[in-house]
Amino acid sequence: MGSTALKREIGLIGAVAYGVGIIVGAGVYALIGKAAGQAGNSVWLSFILAAIVASFTGLSYAELSSMFPVSGAEYVYVEKAFKSDFWAFIIGWLVFLSGVISSSTVALGFGGYLMPYIGISETLAAIILIILLSLVNFWGIKESVRVNIILTLMEVSGLILVILFGVEFFGSVNYSEAPLGFRGIVSGAALIFFAFIGFESLAKMGEETKDPERTIPRALIIALIISTILYVLVALSVVSIIPYGQLASSTSPLADVALKAQGPQAYLILSIIALFATSNTVLIILISTSRIAYGMARESSLPRILSKVHKKTGTPWIAILFTMLISSLFTLLGDIELVANVTNFTTFLVFFSVNLALISLRFKKAGKKEAFRSPLTIMNLPILAVFGALSSLMMLLQFELTVVIIAFLTMGLGAILYKSLPKT
Repeated sequence: MGSTALKREIGLIGAVAYGVGIIVGAGVYALIGKAAGQAGNSVWLSFILAAIVASFTGLSYAELSSMFPVSGAEYVYVEKAFKSDFWAFIIGWLVFLSGVISSSTVALGFGGYLMPYIGISETLAAIILIILLSLVNFWGIKESVRVNIILTLMEVSGLILVILFGVEFFGSVNYSEAPLGFRGIVSGAALIFFAFIGFESLAKMGEETKDPERTIPRALIIALIISTILYVLVALSVVSIIPYGQLASSTSPLADVALKAQGPQAYLILSIIALFATSNTVLIILISTSRIAYGMARESSLPRILSKVHKKTGTPWIAILFTMLISSLFTLLGDIELVANVTNFTTFLVFFSVNLALISLRFKKAGKKEAFRSPLTIMNLPILAVFGALSSLMMLLQFELTVVIIAFLTMGLGAILYKSLPKT
C-alpha cells in the first residue's frame, strides 16, 4: 500500500476559509425567493434551522473521515457499517444523483437570471449551459485555484451588496411573520438547505489538516456560523425590500431586490454576479460528479463503459456525457423548486444513512479511539449523530409526494443498473 501521506498543512484559518468558500455558493441566488414564499418573513429562521441540521451531520462526517481517510467517503462508511455492497452502492448512486440534480437546479437559476436579457426560457438556457460546460469538462480545461477564489469572492460580494442595499429598509416588516407557521419555516429550511450543501467536504480534509481532531470540528462550526450569519442578513434584507409573495414568483430574486433598492444599474450588477456564480457552480459540479461516475465504474459499481478515458483529452468522456444527459433531463422538469427539492431529498437520505453508519460503527469499534470523536457520547452512543439522523428524517418528511416519487424512481434506475447491466 505504501506509506505516502498527505502533508498536514491546513490550519484553523485555512480550514475555515475553505469551508466558507465551499458552502457559500449559487444556491442562495437561485432559491431564496422560493424559500421566502414558504417561510415568509421568517425565512431567516429557515437558514438557522438548516445550519443546525448541517452541523449535526457534519460532525458525523468528521468522525467517519478519521476512521476511514480514503476516497469513496459515504460509499465506504455505509459498506463498513452494514456490510452491504448493494446498500453502499445505492448511497454512492445517491451522492452522484444529488450532484447531477444540483447542477440542474443551479443551471435553472442561471436561466432565470439570463431570461430577461435574451428572452429564452429558463429550461432552454439551462440545457445550453449544461451542454457548453460539459464540453469544457470534456476538453479537460480545469479552473485554477485563483479563478475559484475570485469567483467565490464575487459570489460573497454580491451577497454583501444585497445586505448593504437592505440597511435602510431594516425594521420595515415583521420578521416573525410566517404565513404557513412553523411548518412553513421547516419546509423553507428543507428547500434552502441546498445553499449549505458542500459543508461535508470540509470533514473529509482530515489527512491534510493540522491537529484534525480539534481543527476540523472547530472549522466546521465556525464556517457554518459565518455562512449562516451572511445568509440570515441576506434573508432579512430581501424580505425588507420586497414582499415575500413577490419574491416567491421571481426568477431572479436578488437582482429584483437590487432593482427596487438601487435601480437598473444595481440590477445589472447583481445579474452579472449571479450569472458568473451559477455558471461556475454548474461547472464545478459537472466536473466532480462525472468523476464520481468514473470512479464508481472503475470499481464496477456502474457499467465499466463509464470508466473509458478519451485518448486525446485524458478525460472520462462517457461519464461526462452520461452526467450531461441526466442533468439535462432533470432541467426538463422546469420547476427550480421541484428540482432543488429532489436534490435535497436524496441528500437527506445520504445524511440519514451516514449518521446511522456512525452509530453502528461506534458499537462495532467500541474500544477504538479515533483521531476525532463527535462530542456528547453516552455509553458509546454518539448523541449528535442521533440528532443528525432524526433531523434528516424530519427534513425528509417535509417533501411533497412528487419529490419522493421522482427520487425513488431515480434510485430504482440505479438499482437496475447495479443488478442487470454488465460491469466487466
